[in-house]
Amino acid sequence: MSQLIEGFLGKSIDGKKSKMPAKLDYIQSATGLVLGLFMWAHMFFVSTILVSDDFFDSVVHFLELKFIINSPMMSYITSFLAACVLVIFFVHAGLAMRKFPINFRQYQLCRTHLKYMNHGDSSLWWVQAATGFVMFFLGSAHLIFIITNADKISADMSGDRVVSHFMWLFYIALLICVELHGSIGLYRLCVKWGWFEGKDAKESRKKLKKAKWFISIFFLVLGVLSLAAFAKIGFNNYQNNSVAQIVKTYDGAKYEHTI
Repeated sequence: MSQLIEGFLGKSIDGKKSKMPAKLDYIQSATGLVLGLFMWAHMFFVSTILVSDDFFDSVVHFLELKFIINSPMMSYITSFLAACVLVIFFVHAGLAMRKFPINFRQYQLCRTHLKYMNHGDSSLWWVQAATGFVMFFLGSAHLIFIITNADKISADMSGDRVVSHFMWLFYIALLICVELHGSIGLYRLCVKWGWFEGKDAKESRKKLKKAKWFISIFFLVLGVLSLAAFAKIGFNNYQNNSVAQIVKTYDGAKYEHTI
């Protein structure tokens, strides 16, 4: 009966409100922080392709601990880590959906609030909500692919996917959503929990917002350059493979070509 009364009134019999919303909000913040920091680490890992193909492959080799046991089975380490990230991703998304407008009336209220308050952070929340919605589908697809194809992560194979399967469109959309959502989310976490607030909260917020835009631009540029590097590898391999096929067609001699 106590739970029934609390469900209708929002308070228990003794007049106390449930702490569950606060606990869920804390979990949402914690999972968001983990995913945001993971996003930065992942982007730095991917950007090693800008150094060289071999360096990227060596980093993959190192992260999969293949310097201990050089076996294809070690790729399951990547699958396991990606699965853990996917679980955290789903938990975070499920908790974030609590704050989405769930009907037209709520949407009207949010839109009116945004229009008449003309508040910058409220506008950022809408961007975060929209990019989060897109990320739920694109991010899930990307993580599931990594889980099931962890043994196919290399400079050549990644480059081939980007070009041959037109995955560059997918990754551009995912990159934009991830970087905007992540940087806005981390900024809002700092504001919400008072991190780096200092003595002047208003001035600190201005500095945090500048840092947010700097981080967004930095990782967007880094991501685009990394994607371009993979596309270049894939295009070169595609051209080389086409030349090999031509040689096979017009020359009776055996021709072996490996990518």
